[in-house]
Amino acid sequence: MILFPAIDLKSGECVRLVQGDMDRATVFNTDPAAQAAAFEQQGFTHLHVVDLDGAFVGQPVNAAAVEAILNRVRMPVQLGGGVRELRTVEHWLRRGVNRVIIGTAAVRDPALVREAARLFPGQIAVGVDARDGFVAVEGWARSSSISASELGRRFEDAGVEAIIYTDIARDGLMKGLNIEGTIALAEAITIPVIASGGLASIADVERLCQPDCARIAGVITGRALYDGRLDPAEALAMIAAHSEGPRA
Repeated sequence: MILFPAIDLKSGECVRLVQGDMDRATVFNTDPAAQAAAFEQQGFTHLHVVDLDGAFVGQPVNAAAVEAILNRVRMPVQLGGGVRELRTVEHWLRRGVNRVIIGTAAVRDPALVREAARLFPGQIAVGVDARDGFVAVEGWARSSSISASELGRRFEDAGVEAIIYTDIARDGLMKGLNIEGTIALAEAITIPVIASGGLASIADVERLCQPDCARIAGVITGRALYDGRLDPAEALAMIAAHSEGPRA
């Protein structure tokens, strides 16, 4: 299992939102590249980045901040937010992003996901952001009529490398992950699932190391790191002790 620290970009700064609400943003670092470097120095091996502004407008907005991060760290970076066209996928992969996350377009243009996964095997993930079990789109501003498991099953044969599952109701609230929902999704599909939304403490990491979570390939953490509620060294050591190797 891989532990991904998260950098969410808004107006060029590193922020955290509460339940995806852009009006409830807390700035944690005005230099996202420096934050990325700090995570790498702490021992993290992968990084999760989201262009929040891009997710709302449907195209990259924080490109300069992303470029700065890519130029600063060596660890693999997965990036989402505003990816609605194949040329955007291709652009970021050429710039050094390891894996591109497609969210809204996975609901509205599933053919894009399939074509991207065909052209760039091993480098495409689908973001499944759910509110009350149904997928939300456009930076979580709108809800769809598609369930998380249904969306995941749509791409079973597409070559998608990972599903990133976020429970919006828990995101940023420090209430703990939706373990049951994540396990259910992971057991419903063969694509590796990465958990996101609500990780609050080392107790959540310990829970993910239990046998019934064996199909969960990774977890993303944000506010718990920034608030100091999760010690990076302790969390990474716990995962190393329970993992056979990276699967995400």
